[in-house]
Amino acid sequence: MAALSPSVLVEQARSRAGQSVVRSSTDTDAVDGIYPSVVVEPLTTDDVVATLAWASTERLKVMVIGGRTKQAWGAPAMSIDLMLSTARLNRVVEHRHGDLTVTVEAGATLASANAELARHRQWLPWDPPWSDRATIGGIVATNDSGPRRHGYGAPRDGIIGVTMVRADGELAKSGGIVVKNVAGYDVSRLLTGSFGCLGVIVTATFKLSPIAGASRTVAIELDTLASTESFVHSLSMSSLTPTAIELVATGNRSRLLVRFESVEEASAQQSQQAYSLVGSIGQAKILTGDDESILWREHAMHWSEEADATLIKLSCVPSELFEMLKLLRTASVEHGLECAAAGRAGLGVVDVRLDGSIGAQVRMIQLLRQQLTIGRGSVVVRNGSVALRRKIDTWGEIGSGLHVMKAVKSRFDPDNRLSPGRGPGGL
Repeated sequence: MAALSPSVLVEQARSRAGQSVVRSSTDTDAVDGIYPSVVVEPLTTDDVVATLAWASTERLKVMVIGGRTKQAWGAPAMSIDLMLSTARLNRVVEHRHGDLTVTVEAGATLASANAELARHRQWLPWDPPWSDRATIGGIVATNDSGPRRHGYGAPRDGIIGVTMVRADGELAKSGGIVVKNVAGYDVSRLLTGSFGCLGVIVTATFKLSPIAGASRTVAIELDTLASTESFVHSLSMSSLTPTAIELVATGNRSRLLVRFESVEEASAQQSQQAYSLVGSIGQAKILTGDDESILWREHAMHWSEEADATLIKLSCVPSELFEMLKLLRTASVEHGLECAAAGRAGLGVVDVRLDGSIGAQVRMIQLLRQQLTIGRGSVVVRNGSVALRRKIDTWGEIGSGLHVMKAVKSRFDPDNRLSPGRGPGGL
């Protein structure tokens, strides 16, 4: 923790952080009950460099924030001397529409970036929750994605360059000027999913996708997980190319949302073929236009921001997903929990909402982790109360990869000052 008082840090920041907006913290800045000593909002890359160089001199613990949609992710905060906000770094720097690439500042929201890209009918094809507030930097830092990950991949698949500032205030660019301590690393991919523990993202460059001309979603209601698994298998064996295969499982019932985005003829044809695949095992309907939009907005409510809502990310090989869901259904009854799972049925990645006592939630997470040994999958606490995240490791066992991750952390941030403890494996 910094030896200087908050008031002294605020005064120092005003003289050392370039043209940044500097202020004392307020109640809205608290993270897990911890108040930062000073909040700095840089206006330029040079401001970020100056701020982190000063923070390095004073050995300050730094947390980076954007749209604040993921503050309850990762391990609980322990101490925050400096909260660095990217909110004012919010421009689309360069849209090379002829090459289908874009460079965006870290504080731009996904929605605002896509609104500008849409002028040339291009976009960043992700749909994580809260895209109107979730920033590019935060999405990259958590590798967050949504239903369209099935067809378009995650941010890690689309990122092709990054400008970052290290903990010591040194500027680094992947594919361009690379400083000594990051030489030999694919910096863009290392930062993606690092939870801010390796460096502060200033800009990121991505591949873009054309905006599809038409969209249709086949909504399928099924009575059993067995029939749901059967349909997902049939769909995966077909020649159809959906951009999303979303599962919602509650109790014995489940719903599948299968989306097709392409030109009008292909969208209509493929959705009709998927509808025919359902046969007698469930009830299906095809939606488009406003009805389709409403359907997907309702689906996104699974990720609503209830302060103490527990959301765990269960990842496994797709062929084992439904066995895990059956276990989850049985165990939730035994532990007195209410649960609902939603996510990527074709990828084996679902987010499970748990409602019940913290003790029962901890036991459920431990049970699931026992089933998914290292190499077979993982169970990560994606969102949860401070009380829960202090009772159980957020990430679970990572395995031998943790040794490599710690080595990378020591190269990028040897003093462990960037988001300490909140990164994967407690980095």
